[in-house]
Amino acid sequence: MSSFSVEIGIGDAERRRFVPVQAAANTGATAVTLPASILRGLGVQPMETCMAECANGEVREVAVGQTWVRVDGKVVWTPVVFNDEGTPPLLGAMALERARLAVDPAGQRLVPVNWIIY
Repeated sequence: MSSFSVEIGIGDAERRRFVPVQAAANTGATAVTLPASILRGLGVQPMETCMAECANGEVREVAVGQTWVRVDGKVVWTPVVFNDEGTPPLLGAMALERARLAVDPAGQRLVPVNWIIY
């Protein structure tokens, strides 16, 4: 797992407004995870709940919605987890893959990649 901080934008459902957020680009995380207040402030609503495993091994139920995320100049529609207040934002693998980005751990940066289609 590799993790470093990048600025991302969390958008509303209409792609009209984006809030800048510093998030850990974390290949060990599945989804974009944010304090719930950021998502609710943009009008993003939970659509379902699911079980999720935290870095400390705790498994708990979390609310999940979907919205736009801007990362490295690309805007993608992706699942977002409504997390507890005070928890650090995470940019997980699903959004990175949708934006066709990979993590360069040595350079601590995101790099473009091609999709594999075979």
